[in-house]
Amino acid sequence: MKLIRGLNSSSLDSRGCVATIGNFDGLHLGHQKIISKLRQKADSLGLPLTVISFEPLPAEYFLPEPPARIYPMRDKIRLMQGLGVDHYLCLKFDAEFAGQKPEDFVAETLLTRLKVKYLAVGDDFRFGYQRKGDFLLLKKMGEPAGMTVVDTPTCKLDNERVSSTRIRKHLEAAQIPQANRLLGHHYQLSGRIRHGDKRGRTIGFPTLNLKLPENIAPRRGVYAVKVSGLGDSAIPGVANLGTRPTVNGSENRLETHLFDFNADVYGQYICVELVEFIREEKRFEQFEALKKQILDDAKQARNLLSAS
Repeated sequence: MKLIRGLNSSSLDSRGCVATIGNFDGLHLGHQKIISKLRQKADSLGLPLTVISFEPLPAEYFLPEPPARIYPMRDKIRLMQGLGVDHYLCLKFDAEFAGQKPEDFVAETLLTRLKVKYLAVGDDFRFGYQRKGDFLLLKKMGEPAGMTVVDTPTCKLDNERVSSTRIRKHLEAAQIPQANRLLGHHYQLSGRIRHGDKRGRTIGFPTLNLKLPENIAPRRGVYAVKVSGLGDSAIPGVANLGTRPTVNGSENRLETHLFDFNADVYGQYICVELVEFIREEKRFEQFEALKKQILDDAKQARNLLSAS
């Protein structure tokens, strides 16, 4: 899969594409259904499948306190690649873009630059200056120019709509199994292992460190986890997601201690599955108290994982 930043990229396919537009935060069951149908259409037309999205997301541009993201961008890309997306087109959402007339977006971006032949969006999709563009405008302008426009079906599970909002609420409440049902996959955060402060080594708990954005949805705290990417099977462990207040940390990190594992793996790419929430992140006045708590956390994580 190609990540394409902006419309001036040489990676744009001159033949055109099959496309959809949206945030695609979470790549949940509904998103998977849309992409699967578009994959079939793209194959039948012999065209690439392109997902069009934005950075920052529109809500992050307009709202002072936007919703947290389900996934960082790197995980969104990882999941899209697994679903068979050919191109992930990332458009910069700024004042110029927000002020664009919807007619100009259709004519210049979709029809002229991307040459979209088949477009799927929700029938409540809005775009352009003051959100004046809608599904009817897309059909009115697109279909005479050879762009078929279809709406995306609602995906339901247990008679309730599958949505990023529901998943986000589950993650914020540390309800991982419930979030996984709507996602259609296990919730994982990924990245390359980076050097940390190495404080964990001093108390017998070395960690694999991933830096994370601040605006992700999962509740901050300690989790039982499984880590893939370091061997043929996932390795169990315990992880802290947060800023590490005991050591006056500031950046958001996922620090994972693997059970019965000792190897130099800096720089390797891993996926950390959050399996079960154990406790809130908190500040300890004494480092010795933190060590004792980590021992308890590790024991609880082992028990949870052995039972799962």
